[in-house]
Amino acid sequence: MSTPAPSPESSPEPKPKRRLQRRYFIAIFAAIAVVALLMYFLNRGMESTDDAFVEAHILQVSPQIAGQVSKVYVDDNQEVKAGDLLVEIDPRDNQAVYDSASANLASAEAKYAQAQAQLSISEAALQQAKFEVENAQANADNTDKELKRSQELRTRGVISQQDLDNADTAQRTAKATLDGRNKRVIAAGAEVTMNQAAVKSGQAQVELAKAMLETARLRLSYNKIYAPQDGRVTRKNVEPGNYVQTGSALMAVVPHDVWVVANYKETQLDHMRNGQPVEIKVDAYPALHLTGRVESIQKGTGARFSLLPSENATGNYVKVVQRVPVKIVFDKLPTDTPILAPGMSVIPVVNTR
Repeated sequence: MSTPAPSPESSPEPKPKRRLQRRYFIAIFAAIAVVALLMYFLNRGMESTDDAFVEAHILQVSPQIAGQVSKVYVDDNQEVKAGDLLVEIDPRDNQAVYDSASANLASAEAKYAQAQAQLSISEAALQQAKFEVENAQANADNTDKELKRSQELRTRGVISQQDLDNADTAQRTAKATLDGRNKRVIAAGAEVTMNQAAVKSGQAQVELAKAMLETARLRLSYNKIYAPQDGRVTRKNVEPGNYVQTGSALMAVVPHDVWVVANYKETQLDHMRNGQPVEIKVDAYPALHLTGRVESIQKGTGARFSLLPSENATGNYVKVVQRVPVKIVFDKLPTDTPILAPGMSVIPVVNTR
């Protein structure tokens, strides 16, 4: 005897359970939609990029003269202050040049002083010669008058011929003396002119010697290389005994003043402006959160300033979204901020609202 199949009325449909599941899924979808909508409104106007790096003005330390390194005063990653002595090059060659230039200056100054003394003597001699000319001229004038008077007296027979001859001789002697004094004035004037030229030449030699000494002093100062700025020594590539050439890289000094260069897509720049606040995350320090602000936006894409800019006049042009460098400066960094080294990756988020 077979068992009869249950009728449809005997198996009740679980409608309440299905209804509960439907409500559950609707609630989940609604929650997801609310969260998505909330995230959209919260992140609207927040522009971020992972194509961003820490930058700084890294200064290369190079010698201005060639020579053998005698001393190195710093090590890699050492903190230095602007003006700290970093490297010293053997100064003996430049010291010898400096000493020679100093001696040349002393010799030039001595010759210049001697020329000035000679000029003073010759000028005094010229004044004396002019004074003697004045005396000789006065004497000649007197003898001329005396000769004329003697001639008149002789005509009247008051004096003898001898007296007239004596007056004539005195007049001739006074004239000869005056001529001699005038020649001495001319000679003394020539001596003054010559000594004036010697003084000018001596002065020029002194100035030349001073310039040579300053050049030697400057080259001697190049033997000591100082830190150009506060910072940390990196890429040290010099040891005592090395022979270095002018301009060769000895080390670099990385300053503490750093900033961020973020390469944003051109489509992200519509509402970006200078001064907008920025939140900065550093890949090396996940727990570190820094703040800053947009300082400037480069007037040109990174590709436009590359070594080999792309040529778009060809037939195989493919449009790609360009990136524009944006400079972001940090707000005041806490004193316990870890090292922010140039080249570190960061993620800046600019609030453009």
